[in-house]
Amino acid sequence: MIPLPNGPPAQIPPIQHKFGKESPVERYKRQKRLAAIKNSFKHSWNGYKKNAWLQDEVRPLSGGYKNGFGGWGATLVDTLDTLWIMGMKKEFETAVGALEYLDFTTSPSPTISVFETTIRYVGGLLSAYDLSGEKYPILLAKAIELGDMLYASFDTKNSMPVVGSWKWLKAAKGELQHAPSNALSADIGSLSLEFTRLTQLSGDPKYYDAIQRIMNAFEQSQNTTRLPGMWPVSLNAHDLDFTNDRQFTLGAMADSLYEYFPKVRLLQYLLLNGRDKQTRNMYEKSMAVAKEHLFYRPLNPGNLDLLISGSVRQIGAGYDRKNEGQHLTCFVGGMVALGAKIFNTPEDILTAQRLTDGCVWAYQQTPSGMMPEIFEAIPCTDDEDCKWSEERWYKGLIMAVHRVLDTSTRSLKEQAQKIIDKGRLPLGFAKVVDSRYYLRPEAIESVFYMYRITGDKTWQDKAWQMFKAIDSHAKTDIAYAVVQDVRDEQSQLTDTMESFWTGETLKYFYLIFSEPDLVNLDSWVLNTEAHPLRRPQD
Repeated sequence: MIPLPNGPPAQIPPIQHKFGKESPVERYKRQKRLAAIKNSFKHSWNGYKKNAWLQDEVRPLSGGYKNGFGGWGATLVDTLDTLWIMGMKKEFETAVGALEYLDFTTSPSPTISVFETTIRYVGGLLSAYDLSGEKYPILLAKAIELGDMLYASFDTKNSMPVVGSWKWLKAAKGELQHAPSNALSADIGSLSLEFTRLTQLSGDPKYYDAIQRIMNAFEQSQNTTRLPGMWPVSLNAHDLDFTNDRQFTLGAMADSLYEYFPKVRLLQYLLLNGRDKQTRNMYEKSMAVAKEHLFYRPLNPGNLDLLISGSVRQIGAGYDRKNEGQHLTCFVGGMVALGAKIFNTPEDILTAQRLTDGCVWAYQQTPSGMMPEIFEAIPCTDDEDCKWSEERWYKGLIMAVHRVLDTSTRSLKEQAQKIIDKGRLPLGFAKVVDSRYYLRPEAIESVFYMYRITGDKTWQDKAWQMFKAIDSHAKTDIAYAVVQDVRDEQSQLTDTMESFWTGETLKYFYLIFSEPDLVNLDSWVLNTEAHPLRRPQD
């Protein structure tokens, strides 16, 4: 059993900006925006309560419900801390009371995701317990109940959990389990915050022991992958082989693995002694590789100094970068800003700003004011030579689509215009791969961190424009829904509202306009589902 470390605390520099007194005009504008965001949350929450109480998600168009996350009321649990943060104590207590009806020792679903259950449910319960001053014991009791169920997924030969679709009944019956030979790196590598906090609050070391074994395995393999310093999208957890996959990204299926390195240090810093260099080394090595291979400056009509995080595939002795922008990678700016403060690398604040502005720009370029799920841009070959011209855009478009430049039959403009018209491309985009806005939080998450860390109020204005766009396009009579095509000024909607809309997205919007001491970054660390966990204090 690996115990929680003890010894002299590591020193963490202050993270949050020291905000001064605001003027009456500033306060009025901020509070007006705050009220609008809270009203959007109330609309969403009431739609869930009326149509999908104790179910995972509400269907925001039809008024039905669906269960895809264990059937334990994902939206309810994921939203507990948002209710507390927004001062809705009566609603909070009603939701806490409903936990009595949720049995985390069993599930109506034959398979569950260990990762999603950990970040949404365990994180949500622990956060609500921390935020409410530990006054509602059922929150910790239910977190332990669920933690014990999930702990059974680690009952494998090498103690690596059965992630993906875990057949929990096999574990309940004591049947032999095997760690998967094809596991997503985010699924297996993003359990540390929740399990560490569960050990801290329960006093049971088994949860920390379970995830520290995973962390050690990732540390030992970091320099052995096909892109040394980073881990591939998928890995063989059964054999602890990290060398099969050639795909590397900070986006889908890998994202929160990297996000948790600086955050784990925050949560554990009073407990860490000799091991405090582990997460720093893993973070710094991986970010050095990301800066070299993944980050690129996109050509854009405003000649803005932006960065976007793409993805890389190892081919032969080299690497081929896909110049994409995933909404899921938009958390990277916030992560880099947080890392800059935690690890005292102030030069990285500019990198964080450029990454965050890259996502804000992607919002601003579409007719709807929302960023698509996945798009591609034109990379500048030289970071210093990135001046916009339509000719450069045209050439980049043609190369992105056809991989070859041929003007023998049609002019450059004619070829490019055909691509633009067919793809309905916003200015500066090379391709829209997935046109949806999924109510995701990652972009506003980074805007939140940039505002709280720098104190620059222009981030509030950027956030407000983002919120207005979402509010005007995604709202339904019941709640809010996924926008099918951000290229349309009036897009069709999809009958889906995942729990992260009320658990994350609206929470980040709210915290940008709240009093800055609410969830102060020097006292709290937020998990990948935006659940604030209390940092141990001296």
